[in-house]
Amino acid sequence: MTQTQSPITTSETTRSSALEKFFGLSERKTTLSREIRGGITTFVAMAYVILLVPLILGGVADAHGDKLSIAQLTTTTAFSAGLTTVLMGLVGNVPLALAAGLGLVPVVAFQAAPHMTWPQAMGLVVLMGIVIVILAATGLRTMIINAIPLAMKNAIGVGIGMFIAMIGLASSGVVGKGAGTPVTLGVDGHLSGWPTVIFAVGLLVMLALFIRKVPGAILISIAIATVLAIVVNSIAKIDPKQWGTVVPEKPKSLFATPDFGLFGHIDLFGGFATAGAITATTVLFTLVLTGFFDAMGTVFGVCDEAGLVDEKGQVPGMGKILTVDGVAQILGGLSGGAGSTVYVESATGVGEGARTGLASVVSGGLFCAAIFFTPIAAVVPIQAAAPALVLVGALMMTQARKIDWNDLEVAIPAFITIVLMPFTYSITNGVGAGLIAYTVIKLARGKFREIHWLVAVVSLVFVAYFGIDGIEMALGH
Repeated sequence: MTQTQSPITTSETTRSSALEKFFGLSERKTTLSREIRGGITTFVAMAYVILLVPLILGGVADAHGDKLSIAQLTTTTAFSAGLTTVLMGLVGNVPLALAAGLGLVPVVAFQAAPHMTWPQAMGLVVLMGIVIVILAATGLRTMIINAIPLAMKNAIGVGIGMFIAMIGLASSGVVGKGAGTPVTLGVDGHLSGWPTVIFAVGLLVMLALFIRKVPGAILISIAIATVLAIVVNSIAKIDPKQWGTVVPEKPKSLFATPDFGLFGHIDLFGGFATAGAITATTVLFTLVLTGFFDAMGTVFGVCDEAGLVDEKGQVPGMGKILTVDGVAQILGGLSGGAGSTVYVESATGVGEGARTGLASVVSGGLFCAAIFFTPIAAVVPIQAAAPALVLVGALMMTQARKIDWNDLEVAIPAFITIVLMPFTYSITNGVGAGLIAYTVIKLARGKFREIHWLVAVVSLVFVAYFGIDGIEMALGH
């Protein structure tokens, strides 16, 4: 019996030892199964981007009236997400997945494309990535992150938790735009419809399994909710609009032929001539600032949740992580889509136990495979995946205990950072407003020496960012 089983055991041990040595599984107190499970969970939580990003970019015409192909956008979105996520796993060795940034996509679609051609808009995305890589390679980006006070970093993590919870609640229809209030319970002021029921059932099942420490609780719950959604939708014949981007239906086919037609279609500097120097520069500035701080906040927040932040409030290997993020922006533009950046949904994989880059390799591999299996990826409705965002948001909120709420000099900026992220749907807005408030409060108290010069510079940059419309008017544009 022992001799019969020994070849399998030896092979498995060899593979496990190789992965252990490369990713340092035991050092981070994780296992192969947890990393695989975490990688799958992150992919499932992010799979919607394969459909959502093409819908946003494909629905907008450029300055010449041309639109991008949905099929080509689907291919480039999945492929760039897969390639950059694998790269993050191998180089950064952190459980962070990347895809076309939802903070960047609207800038490309609604600020760049109407004033220039699509290749020129993608050229600006590539330029953004180059700028970010330079900032990372010179160490300036890491210096800025390390200069931010620890309390503010903790606030960023909490704010991201609230932000992703809000994304989950809003995308599932539990929270909607109010008539007399900014937000309200349900789309029309009350909860209704089967999709909401699917979300509620998925969330309750997830909470029950997670509290009982069932391995794969998040992934199991998403699978259960998806199957339930497919069954309910087939019986009740629900209006597709109620589901949102993804309608849970049995796929008509399992495979799809990828179309790489958008790859390499870029014009680096043409946008400055077509749209004008001021407009193109403004778009580039917005892209850089959004890409810079969205990634910074997400990296710190997710890594802190994974226990990868040291006692000084720093993430080991941050330089590599940020360089990969910058390269991902370049690859995103070269592939014909918005730049790829780190996703907050990576926290769902961390919630399943992911602690190393192996989880990212798994997620990235699934994104690459999704190029051929997009019909299957299109099955999971947001109502089935959204409960994971709510649960992980709740877990990230526990970082609030690390903030000294009795010290108003940090408590107030921390509060502003936390609340603005979900309320404005932007990590960048929260970081910027919080840093400005922190700088002003320190100045008001006469504590000039406590303000790191980089924090002061970044605060001034954010003042320009928030006042960009006034600056454009002053320049006569």
